[in-house]
Amino acid sequence: MPDIHIRKTGKAGRITLNRASALNALSYDMALAIEAALDAWATDPAVELVIIDAAGDKAFCAGGDIQEMYDTAKAGDFEYGRKFWRDEYRMNAKLFNFPKPYVAFMQGFTMGGGVGISCHGSHRIVCETSQIAMPECGIGLVPDVGGSLLLARAPGRLGEYLGTTGTRMDAGDAIYAGFADYFIPRADWPALIAQLEQGGDPSLIDTACHAAPHSKLAEQQPFIDANFAGATVADILRGFKGTAQEQAAEKTLRRNCPLSVECTLQLVRRVRGPDTIEHALGMEYRFTYRSASEGDFVEGIRAAIIDKDRNPRWNPATLDDMTPMKTAKMLMPLGAEALKL
Repeated sequence: MPDIHIRKTGKAGRITLNRASALNALSYDMALAIEAALDAWATDPAVELVIIDAAGDKAFCAGGDIQEMYDTAKAGDFEYGRKFWRDEYRMNAKLFNFPKPYVAFMQGFTMGGGVGISCHGSHRIVCETSQIAMPECGIGLVPDVGGSLLLARAPGRLGEYLGTTGTRMDAGDAIYAGFADYFIPRADWPALIAQLEQGGDPSLIDTACHAAPHSKLAEQQPFIDANFAGATVADILRGFKGTAQEQAAEKTLRRNCPLSVECTLQLVRRVRGPDTIEHALGMEYRFTYRSASEGDFVEGIRAAIIDKDRNPRWNPATLDDMTPMKTAKMLMPLGAEALKL
């Protein structure tokens, strides 16, 4: 079986990620294959809806396959990563604007690039094992693949909190934050998929849906709104009074890449105004375009994935060393290199 299995079954266009041993990480070729399928099915009268799922129990898709991005960027070739992001973001925009129901079944880890191929769909299904996050600040990136728009639309200051800390959401949290719509136990998925393939009727999902689980994030909303409204991360940190909850948040913020954390805070707010996928992807690309050549992406991947020493040497080294100029430089317009969707 290939890394991705694309076919038509009954009235459904079917996409199955098939790299369970790699947590179904999304490769460049897989992203292009999804885009080609969306292009073909958008006007195919035989396809009434699209279903995307994944093999294995641990992950729907734990993120983008960044090994080759790392290898090329470390060698001084930044164009491969930029091409990957350009083409992936174009696919994300097509998915967001897809004219037919798009049903995503998200078990286990759904992170980063996995969010980009699921959480922009019209029907987003989670289960007991679902863990959804945008953890890019931990590797020197910012929430991308349109994730900044999902964060910007989350209740209150939840987007700032989730984006800068990379906090994982279970099923109840994901539904509360707007990253998912339906809770359906995993055991019910095969029968539901078969019914959707046969009938092409997405209202079957409403019938199969269970009550959303309790959301811990909903309980934390007052704390998050009170503490993540600061104009800069420095303002947020200054507002902390030393409670256990604040100490935990500060520890996470300080562990992540300072450049990414500050840029994520500003990114979510810049995206919140225009509130379009095109603007969100364009803003994200300003950062990812520069992430290896001028940012900490290579070092972040080295520390987290290559050497696994969990000891990144960020530049700037700490949040206290950040300046408005450093943030502005990473998010300034790209001119002729701007993302074209």
